[in-house]
Amino acid sequence: MHTKTLRSLISILTVATTMLFVGCASDLSGGRAPVAIVIHGGAGTILKSNMTPERETAYREKLSEALQTGHAVLQNGGSSLDAVVASIQVMEDSPLFNAGIGAVFTSEETNELDSSIMDGSTRNAGSVAGVKTIKSPIAAARLVMESSPHVMMVGRGAETFARENGLEMVENSYFRTERRLRQLKRAQQNESRASVLPYGSEVGDAPISPGADHFGTVGAVALDRVGNIAAGTSTGGMTNKRFGRVGDAPIIGAGTYADNATCGISATGHGEYFIRGVIAHDVAARMAYAGETLRQAAETVIMETLGEMGGTGGLIALDREGNIAMPFNTEGMYRGYIDSAGNEVILIYGEREE
Repeated sequence: MHTKTLRSLISILTVATTMLFVGCASDLSGGRAPVAIVIHGGAGTILKSNMTPERETAYREKLSEALQTGHAVLQNGGSSLDAVVASIQVMEDSPLFNAGIGAVFTSEETNELDSSIMDGSTRNAGSVAGVKTIKSPIAAARLVMESSPHVMMVGRGAETFARENGLEMVENSYFRTERRLRQLKRAQQNESRASVLPYGSEVGDAPISPGADHFGTVGAVALDRVGNIAAGTSTGGMTNKRFGRVGDAPIIGAGTYADNATCGISATGHGEYFIRGVIAHDVAARMAYAGETLRQAAETVIMETLGEMGGTGGLIALDREGNIAMPFNTEGMYRGYIDSAGNEVILIYGEREE
């Protein structure tokens, strides 16, 4: 066949294939490929009986704002990474959650924040831990991922890197709220019950149970129009923490994970157990190696793997087909999603209380 003719044929086939792909993607969602986003605002002892109507409304409105903000990014053709950062920043800027403003206090009455993000298309990731002056830890985690050869930066070094790259910096007092300070004082008053020891430990005959004060980590997972998944998590950690304690939120594979081939995960709960169980990655591994569905993998990991270790918490999960899972083994978890059909759902309590 003449070279020019062959090139023309290849060109025609390429255009036809592209048109077919675009057409199929368009048919999935009224002319545009589907997008989806799922978020959480922490898991713990969250009971309807302990919630005032005003406070419940505030949580629902802020969760909806975070969802709508991230979903708008996706609807406008933005990346899953952009959507994850946008949603999490809404929650970082709210005193309702243990992230950004409203982060819990360390034993020294300071706020130390952790965050991570992961790109499912490349499995590139970034995180920061123990930072005190970066306004948006999730933005700092993305900066580490995209503008450095590293995955994790901590403390003063992370802050220097953020400042040199133009991120907004604040005084540590920016994160302070009186509600969190009261929680710290209560924890310190109950020091004899070892409030800084791992949940599930025992002092004498008294078991230590996690309360709502200890939770509030935020996270988001998004699927964009080109099929890329991203996941991110941001937290203030544990009330009354000491010695530079870092939980699962900035640990890739423990509190955050994303891989287009399987799913995206953001976790919340007692971080030490999520680290030990590599909980976020375990969900993806079950899908990849055992052929489990997203729901099967997520529920098994939370209800069996985490639960049998004695850990408490939950996670949000999203796969490349737009399927969503939000299992938890506590009384409640602030959570919500906008699925590929555009349906918005906000939930707080266990199913029996909703």
